[in-house]
Amino acid sequence: MTNPSLDVTGRGIVSSLGHSVEDFARATFEGRSAISTIETPGFSLRFGNGAPIRDFEPAAHFDDRTISMLDRFAQFATVAARQAWAESGIGACDVDPTRIAVVIGTANSGIDILDVGFRRIFKTDSRIPPLTIPQTMGSAPASRIAREIGARGPVFGVTSACASAAHAMLVGASMIRSGLVDVALVGGTDSCFSEGYLRAWDALRVVSGDTCRPFSIGRKGLIVGEGAAMLVLERAGRAAARGARPVARLLGGGTSSDAGDLVAPDPKGMELAIRSALDDAGIEASAIDYVNAHGTGTVANDRAEAAAIRAVFGDREEQVPVSSTKSMVGHSMGASGAIEAIATIAAIEHGIVPPTLNYLGPDPDVGIDPTPDVARPARIDVALSNSFAFGGLNVSLVFGRAEG
Repeated sequence: MTNPSLDVTGRGIVSSLGHSVEDFARATFEGRSAISTIETPGFSLRFGNGAPIRDFEPAAHFDDRTISMLDRFAQFATVAARQAWAESGIGACDVDPTRIAVVIGTANSGIDILDVGFRRIFKTDSRIPPLTIPQTMGSAPASRIAREIGARGPVFGVTSACASAAHAMLVGASMIRSGLVDVALVGGTDSCFSEGYLRAWDALRVVSGDTCRPFSIGRKGLIVGEGAAMLVLERAGRAAARGARPVARLLGGGTSSDAGDLVAPDPKGMELAIRSALDDAGIEASAIDYVNAHGTGTVANDRAEAAAIRAVFGDREEQVPVSSTKSMVGHSMGASGAIEAIATIAAIEHGIVPPTLNYLGPDPDVGIDPTPDVARPARIDVALSNSFAFGGLNVSLVFGRAEG
């Protein structure tokens, strides 16, 4: 039996391409890139480029005491959540606080504060701040957001590497469908430019030395990014009852595990997640007008994801437009699924397929249409957004045009 769709009534984002949904959408449609040289004072890396958020000023959003309580990843999350909650228009009398859930995904948790703490311990043998543990816990953003919006229902964090935000969205949707809550604020966040974290990626040797080229010949790896994005979900029809208009619908979602290699993706696991999402939404693959790919720009991931897309779409594999916004904002880790959900919804809303930048030509092992370099107008009623993580953790979400 098909599960009921949900209304998306609010969105918020803090990204390297803008700190509002409007700015982010405009930048992606225009094909702007946030990838540039990163400064690494005092240490060297095999890669020199990234997509950090350079213009985020905590003092513009928080007082000094609050800033001291929040790691950068929680700051991003809180600002994005404020935007999403404001756009939803939910007032104090519109929902019972015990029926509001907050579920936030993160891959890294509070690595900035941890980095500072470890430096103090190992370099100067000095004490670390007493609130380091609660500041760096993966649930810290969810707790802060719950405080801001007065949510007294289920509030927690989830972590599944690069699928964290997508899992958070799926969990929030499931709680609404089950009747446990009426509203869920969901999404993901990560800050990714501490010295220790960059050195860890350097050791893994999957970061590109130049830029991110998803699905292209000559691709050399991912580019590290960061940010946060949030969505407000409600049961279909609930928004209309309070006089609000949804911006999109979450039609369904699917998740799977490869149960295999820690870092090598399995196209069969990806395919299972996509097919599960379509089944959950009650639609055929032929209904999909656009795929926002996980599209990291690594040789293995792009080849596996393309194989999964070809298996699902069959003869339509080269007719269904696909793109990867990671070519513009890099890989924001635990936030990536939510940032890409924002991009997917914007594509539906504006009828524009965002481009995949830095394309050098088709890879014969890929065989899909990646919308190279220039955005493309298209009627998009239903779109798919993929998130595929290390450890073989896969999530696909299906979004549709808002009704009415």
